[in-house]
Amino acid sequence: MHGELQELGRAVKQAQYRQHRALDSALSAVGTTLAQWDALRAISRSPGASARELAAATFQTEQAFGTLAGRLTAQGLVERRPGRGRRIEHHLTAAGDSVLAAGHKVADEVLADCFSPLPAAERATLLDLLRRLTTPSDPH
Repeated sequence: MHGELQELGRAVKQAQYRQHRALDSALSAVGTTLAQWDALRAISRSPGASARELAAATFQTEQAFGTLAGRLTAQGLVERRPGRGRRIEHHLTAAGDSVLAAGHKVADEVLADCFSPLPAAERATLLDLLRRLTTPSDPH
């Protein structure tokens, strides 16, 4: 049993690695990286979010996200604004919106290619299975 589970874990990691490499490479054509584009997506989903919230949403440490947000701010893609107390809120600029939109087009193409070996029904099943693995279960 442990061999099969380890093989499953490795296969998930290989698929993720392939997808990330393809996305990072293709996103360079629109002037961004996967980490930067993911940060822009997170900010777009939660305008005004703190670095702590955005770090969690992008699977990064607060320090790593802060460094990334600093680069995005220097590139004119993100604006940091004072919030309540010591909170710093993050918002996309018009340029950030443009890079995000260009990245969505690239990602759609790359992901269509990554998942092309699976018919639509199998992609839907895979998504359902992965959601079950990543959604916290009800303790009751």
